[in-house]
Parts: sequence; C-alpha cells; structure tokens
Amino acid sequence: MNKSTKQGKQIRLKRGEVIEVPIRRIGINGEGMGHYQKQVVFVEGAVPGETVVARVTQVETKFAKAKLLKVKKKSAYRVEPPCPVYRECGGCQLQHIDRRMQKRLKRELVAESFARYAGLRDLPIRETITMDEPWSYRNKAQLPLRQIGTQVAMGMFSAASHRLVDVSECMVQHPLLNQTLSEARRIVEELGIDIYDERKHRGTLRHLVGRIAFAMEEVQLVLVTRTKTFPEEEAFVREVTKRLPQVKSVVLNYNPAKTSLVFGTESRLLWGQEKLTERLGELTYLLSARAFFQLNPIQTIKLYETVKEAAHLTGRETVIDAYCGVGTIGLWLAQGAKRVIGMDTVPEAIADAKENAELNGITHAEYHVGEAETLLPKWIKEGLRPDVIVVDPPRTGLGQPLLDTLLRVKVPRIVYVSCNPATLAKDCALLLKSGYRIANVVPLDMFPQTAHVETVCELVEG
Repeated sequence: MNKSTKQGKQIRLKRGEVIEVPIRRIGINGEGMGHYQKQVVFVEGAVPGETVVARVTQVETKFAKAKLLKVKKKSAYRVEPPCPVYRECGGCQLQHIDRRMQKRLKRELVAESFARYAGLRDLPIRETITMDEPWSYRNKAQLPLRQIGTQVAMGMFSAASHRLVDVSECMVQHPLLNQTLSEARRIVEELGIDIYDERKHRGTLRHLVGRIAFAMEEVQLVLVTRTKTFPEEEAFVREVTKRLPQVKSVVLNYNPAKTSLVFGTESRLLWGQEKLTERLGELTYLLSARAFFQLNPIQTIKLYETVKEAAHLTGRETVIDAYCGVGTIGLWLAQGAKRVIGMDTVPEAIADAKENAELNGITHAEYHVGEAETLLPKWIKEGLRPDVIVVDPPRTGLGQPLLDTLLRVKVPRIVYVSCNPATLAKDCALLLKSGYRIANVVPLDMFPQTAHVETVCELVEG
C-alpha cells in the first residue's frame, strides 16, 4: 500500500491551473461549489447549474479555491448585481443570484449541513421565510476609517483583506443610516480629527458606528477611539446636532487594544440619550451602544414568532433565554410563560434587559450577568428545572459546558436559534445521540443578498 493510499486521496490540482467546473451548489460563504476530477473546488461568483472556467488560486488537502474567468454555461438565475461596488466590497455574496434561487439555496445549505454533520437526510425542514423587500434592511453599520492624504476614507474592508472600499451608499443599509454616517465622516474630515493607523497602532478615531431605530427613525452615533478623549469632542457634537437632527445619541467607546474587534469595554455618553428606543410588535426595547440587537428588525419579528411557535408555551413553563442580549427573545415569549430567566456576558445588555422588562410591564422575567455555560449548570445543580431553553449562540455554536449540561439534564424542549448551519448541525448531532429528536427546522433569510441564513430548530425529548 503506497503512502498516498494510506493517507487517503490527495488533491492533485496545482495553483495557476485553468479548469472547467460544473457548479452543483453553494458553499457556506456563498461561493459556487463543484468537482473537478472528484476533487472539491470553490469558485467565488459562480452559480449552481453553471459550468465555469476558473483558475486555481489555493490548494488545500481536501479542497481547492479558484477564480472565475468565464461562464461557459450560464444559469437562468444569474442577475446583474445592482450595487456598484458589489464585487469589491464582499459584504453581499449573492447579489448576482435571483431572489427565488437565494431562497432555495439557503434552505439547501441548512439541509446539507444536517446531512453532513448529523447524518440526517430526511430532515423536517420548511421553506425559507423571506422578506417582501430585500433591501435597506440593516439597522447598524460599523465602518473603519483611514487617513489618505487630507481626506478621511470610510467603508468596509474587502473580503480577506484590509483594502478599504467606500460603501457610503450601501443598498442593504437603511438610507438614513447611510446619510448619517456619510455626513459624520465629512465632519470628522473638516475638523481634522486624528485617524487611527492600524499598522502603527497610533492615532485616535478607529470606527464610526451608527444604529437606527426603525420604528422611530432615530440614530445613535458611536465613535470608537484608541484614546479616552480627543480635543474635538465638543466641536464634533456641535456639528452633528446642527446637521443631523435624526441623531439622538452620541457615544464614545474606548478601545485601546491592538485588535480586530470593533468595540472596547468602556463607553461614555458625549451628548443626548444614553440609549436608543426601538419597537418590535407591541414591545419597546432600550439599546445601549454595545448591546446586541438583531440587525434586521423586519425579519426579527418573523424570527421571534417562529421561536414562539417552536416553544409551544401554555403559561406554565419556566423558560431559559441563554445568550439573551437586551432580552428581546425572552420578553417576546414572556406573555406565554410562567417565568423567564436570561443571561448574557455584557453587563450593559443585562442592564438593558432589566430595564426593558420593567418598561414593558413584565414582572416575571429576571436577568443575570454571566456565561450560559457557567450559570445554567449551577442553577440546575441548585434545583432549577426549566421546561424550555432558547439558545441563540454566536457562530461558534454552544459552549461545551452548556452542551454537556443539556446532554446530562434533559430540558424537555430546546429551541436552537443559529446563524451557522454547520455548528447547529454538529451540536444537534450530539443532542440526537442523547435522546432528543428534531421536530422542526425553519430557515429564515435574515440577510438577503448574503450567504447567511438564520435557522430555528425545535428539539424535543424522545
């Protein structure tokens, strides 16, 4: 037996090689995926159903990446992207694909993840819940700044690079948010505010961050700085209040670390309201600068209604809202539950959650600062027996201590909200082995034009 047979099939493609690839589906990042001589090849910008000519740019043990050179057989679902910087920005991966195909592909991404990581090919999965109008839906933008001569550039980094692309008229952002950030950039430039140099870790202003409350059309503007103060603070606030009446809050967030993370842990109100007020359905939410809130308020209502349906509440249940943020999901479920308990690692978010509960007259919801992976095992050891647990973890999935707790102490119903089909399927595979079954899976298109898909998975005992 030769070495290559012992190690398994080795990829034979070479960097720079030009190949013809039939595209069968999309990968998790929206790239076209096909096979060349039984080897997996990802081609950015290719559409399932197409045959493309591409040049190999990267070769790994189990796959290769290639650059699209020519579409030899074109998909009927290929469309012209309306955004002028679509190919440079990388923020939207699927603008070149028709909405009907995007809907189908996102459902397929979820189904394929469960087939691959959980061995499930007969998944109880619904059709993707889509948006009526798939543009202007984002309520938040975090844009880095860069000094270029006398001008201040602002935008997004192109995919897999630190090349700044101007996105001042981003088509998926709320138009008022675009206008606010563009004018704020002009004020920064006019006042000569010192701009952060990432390479040298010098300078002051790193990012401009804007968040808009859709219901009120009010904006919170956050300046993320390397230093705790800067000389032009008062002048900046004066110009913002003069030119941007929609801005109701100006906050400075201090981030001195040499890091790719946008926010630091310390914030200071420069002017206006400390928190932004947003409404979803009948509920009102107050949002601090660092607190997590869903980026698409319109689809968020559909998401939370899907979670409520999966929870099957009768008014007698104790509900755990893990990774609760400002309490959005738990408060949405509270009217049908006996008790709601939430936790989050961001103190400001928990403060917001408590205030939001009080604001909405909800007295049977409580919130705690801490990791779900630490608090839930502790509470269960102390005798807590929840009926439903809602988990909405980061892309990395459930932390191992929390997963171990769920495997050990059977909560009758788990509602798993996920932004990553792969980690969702991997976590569910372990839960299935411990006696859970999947009752329902619902994909939601929270971010049209992108490869991202949100999923609500209902797991029950037995």
